Amino acid sequence: MNTPEIRAHGLMIMASVLIATSFPVGAAITNDLDAIVLTLLRFSLAALLFAPLVAWRYGLPWPGWRGLVRYSIISAFMVGFFWGMFVALRYTSVLNTATIFTLAPAITAIVSAVLLRERLAGAAKLALPVGIVGAVWVVFRGDLDALLALDLGKGDAIFLAAIISFGCYPAALKLLLRGEPMARVTFWTLATGAGWLLLLSLINAAPVVWADIPMKVYGGIAYLAVFTTLITFFIYQNSVPLIGPTRVMSYTYLNPALVLIIGLAFGEPLPPLETYPGLALIIGATFILQRMRNVSAGGN
Repeated sequence: MNTPEIRAHGLMIMASVLIATSFPVGAAITNDLDAIVLTLLRFSLAALLFAPLVAWRYGLPWPGWRGLVRYSIISAFMVGFFWGMFVALRYTSVLNTATIFTLAPAITAIVSAVLLRERLAGAAKLALPVGIVGAVWVVFRGDLDALLALDLGKGDAIFLAAIISFGCYPAALKLLLRGEPMARVTFWTLATGAGWLLLLSLINAAPVVWADIPMKVYGGIAYLAVFTTLITFFIYQNSVPLIGPTRVMSYTYLNPALVLIIGLAFGEPLPPLETYPGLALIIGATFILQRMRNVSAGGN
């Protein structure tokens, strides 16, 4: 493993911690503002903050209509994820969303195998199904009858759809990059994502009475825009070319444990005992994936 790859893994650990904080923060503000508007503000603020840095370091030329289409395709997957997260957190728990988030590596692996012909190492072939079983166990609380009846809560179903969108994102990123600086890619992904959300808000969002919005919402949006959108976007888009989509997504297995630790630190109760076997399987999948040396046909 070379130095850039080691750096990418270190950055992905940092991104995992930041992403884990997004679930409780999102849950705290999602009922105070329409999910489309929340996501629009998150993307817009992140793009505005990032634009001066990108312009200074790399320049910010117009990408052309073809470039704009490429960035719009990439951002559409992230819009689906972040919008779905805000909606889902109105109906399900923070732990459930963080657990369902661990399905992203399996979805990414399937998409990457089809579109990128990426092959999984033996460790990943074991870890992905173990992680899936763990996630399903937590969501259904180990209740086989509920699983067989597919008694999936509304919020869980919404977030599952969001995770499918998120799982497609790394493969789309790798397919559509054209060698441009990653900072520029991050900016245009955020900007075109804001464009999608502005269009959706004009169609679907209810009128907003801004005077009635609590200050905690603005603080939450600022935190999500800077730390869990801007910084994690940049980390993901720098890490995918170095270590491959599946290895990047493998870090999602850390999220349930990180969310649990964060919740306990802020006085949240322990999760139900029925979830513990599933959490143990997810943690086991994490350790398996950390031993994975190579996952892609291209040597990533």
